[in-house]
Amino acid sequence: MDATSFDYAGYQPKGDKKNSEFFETYRHKIYERRQSSGIDDNVGHMKAMIVQVEAGDGVATMAEIHRMTPNRYHSSYISQTHKLHVLHTKPEFPALIIKEPLSSNYEDYIKRLNVLYPLARQKPNTRYVGEIFDCSDINTVRKTLEDQSIRFEYPGDTENALYTSENILFSTISDFTGNRVGYSAGDFNDPASLSLGEPYHLTDEEKAQLAKGVAFAETHGLNELMLGYDHMATRILAGEREDAILEFLTMVPYYFWGAYNIQDMNSSTNVNRCPTVSDDKQSPAKVFTANNTPSFVNSFENLPMPTENFVRNYGRRMHHMAVEVEDGDHETGQKNVDYVVGILGQEGVPFLAHVVGECKDSPDLKQIFSKHSQHTLLITEYIERCKAFDGFFTKSNVAALTEAAGKDERYQHGHVFD
Repeated sequence: MDATSFDYAGYQPKGDKKNSEFFETYRHKIYERRQSSGIDDNVGHMKAMIVQVEAGDGVATMAEIHRMTPNRYHSSYISQTHKLHVLHTKPEFPALIIKEPLSSNYEDYIKRLNVLYPLARQKPNTRYVGEIFDCSDINTVRKTLEDQSIRFEYPGDTENALYTSENILFSTISDFTGNRVGYSAGDFNDPASLSLGEPYHLTDEEKAQLAKGVAFAETHGLNELMLGYDHMATRILAGEREDAILEFLTMVPYYFWGAYNIQDMNSSTNVNRCPTVSDDKQSPAKVFTANNTPSFVNSFENLPMPTENFVRNYGRRMHHMAVEVEDGDHETGQKNVDYVVGILGQEGVPFLAHVVGECKDSPDLKQIFSKHSQHTLLITEYIERCKAFDGFFTKSNVAALTEAAGKDERYQHGHVFD
């Protein structure tokens, strides 16, 4: 199925979150314009995700990723400003690119943005950057979306040459999400063809650090159980929820799957999916989480607001990336996700609270959040879709996960509570 054959007009979003008439009107207008302008024909699946870390943190970050996810190191490249490390899962799943400045003194938009927020400034060059989507012609995409008021980087606009590469087109950062969207006709399974920089070879010691993670996964049978990224979730401000979704839908051939109120946490979870895949891991779902009330209004009711607090402390940014675990019962008698989490915990990976979800006689989810990474600031979620559960959450699960994440780090009156 291609994007143009999906019944956008007839699809009824799931969930109980009430959207405005403005949102419903422009959601359909955006679908229609994407089809008529050729975006749905020109833009395809997600091909890569990019995360920047601090100078010198690249290998340690990859070692952590090797231990906690199915990503495996492929190759490295060096530019005038960065090392770029490419990791793969399966050829049909998006690559993961770790971008590492050559100097701790490096400064671009990431540092200038991070220093505005009390917890983000502790890792001034660390931020999830965005996704890159397959496309047939980046010049056509640029022209089409610029006519729709989407902005892109040009030479001279940025210190980082990656964002003005001849092989990858990058938008400027979103005012609503802090993320970028990229487009490329290149093959991310052959990153040498992408002109990311000169080939760069890890030292034997650095290779050994990565090999430990691979050996750990193989020894405990994690390679077969951790499959790939199921979805990723960005936290945004309460008043920008609809704008963030509509902007994203303008730029890629996804559809608004639905939104649910998580009343206990005074927030909503808003899911957007790719209609042309049978497996979300081929082009992971994009989730936006927002408080139901802004902080200054919420002060009247004194309701929980972990999502709003996260944005005020870190800025609008990616919060977590979810690794799907193979559904089934492990030979130890546990569900697979319980086994994976138990083994990672023994290895020293810290988790927030416990695995939530039952997975007994009917389709359900079992889920858990890790504590945020010291290298990427991202939380890793582990999710098992029991009995082919096709949704994205249960309300009780999300409430428990959101509450646990809200307690992970708090900032109050100039002090960090860990």
